[in-house]
Amino acid sequence: MGAFATAGMQMVAARPCMSASQGMLTSRPAVSRIGRALSTSTGFASYPRICYSSPLGSSKHTCVSIRAMSSEGVPQGLPIDLRGKRAFIAGVADDNGYGWAIAKALAAAGAEILVGTWVPALNIFETSLRRGKFDESRKLPDGSLMEIVKVYPLDAVYDSPEDVPEDVKGNKRYAGSSNWTVKEVAESVKNDFGSIDILVHSLANGPEVTKPLLETSRRGYLAAISASSYSFVSLLQHFLPIMNPGGATISLTYIASERAIPGYGGGMSSAKSALESDTRVLAFEAGRKGKIRVNTISAGPLGSRAAKAIGFIEKMIEYSYVNAPLQKELLADEVGNTAAFLVSPLASAITGSTVYVDNGLNTMGLAVDSPTITS
Repeated sequence: MGAFATAGMQMVAARPCMSASQGMLTSRPAVSRIGRALSTSTGFASYPRICYSSPLGSSKHTCVSIRAMSSEGVPQGLPIDLRGKRAFIAGVADDNGYGWAIAKALAAAGAEILVGTWVPALNIFETSLRRGKFDESRKLPDGSLMEIVKVYPLDAVYDSPEDVPEDVKGNKRYAGSSNWTVKEVAESVKNDFGSIDILVHSLANGPEVTKPLLETSRRGYLAAISASSYSFVSLLQHFLPIMNPGGATISLTYIASERAIPGYGGGMSSAKSALESDTRVLAFEAGRKGKIRVNTISAGPLGSRAAKAIGFIEKMIEYSYVNAPLQKELLADEVGNTAAFLVSPLASAITGSTVYVDNGLNTMGLAVDSPTITS
């Protein structure tokens, strides 16, 4: 990414002027008017002229024109530049989900990419990477391929080795992998790289997601909460000590957190509600403790392999297309681009927020394709 085009701000053409608010009482300089002055000789289409009043007791007002100073030959704009930043993305197991799209967007902005992959899916994911199966989807805007510096085995349901049940330890799907609890992965990343700047939570699982909430067992409900929301608390808890001040985290939520989505069951709607509530609380705690920003993206439906577990993802995608204000397909890249913005310096004052990336579907209170309306 190119360097930020504006190297500084230059004050020019300072001169006394009359303010429209000469009678305004103020104990300090105050902005009273912003005008526009066109320039054809500087290469800038326009720049603002700001008039401000002098301290109390003076009738003199001063106007200054402000324009951005740009380095010659450097493209104009606000680039998302994450060069020198390191991101750990938990929950990447293939190339067609939001986690992958976020990884690509961060890589395109210059970040170094580490991923955590669910242990039972680790061998297939690494084999596919090694054999070039993902090469086409690894392509970045400049034509290069996204490089994943290291893949870590991860099961975010377990905080430490002491939490792992014996039947899981002996499960053949976990054979050959070690140090995959949240605590161990954070320690491994610290030993390998020292620190990170960006933490992405792209994890969700509800073993009873196809069951209505009234039919969901306690075990299934708590499993959904554990895998889909507490896992983010655990990740931030263990990674916060190795996150550089000014860093940022992102998680993924869904509109079922605040609206009834029949069929999205098993406690998953409750888990998403908890995730959004935790985002606000963790924004305060991590912000005060480590100067870390915490946001979540409420993404629209995507036909990923994981999403197909709910059984009617295609219908949800069709519903969104028909009823959203922006009647277009929602692309995973659009979520990835939003994540890149949110973890970048351009979003340095945004934390504790739920950001909707769903073509505006969340704003609708009426389905335009309802038989009641269409008739």
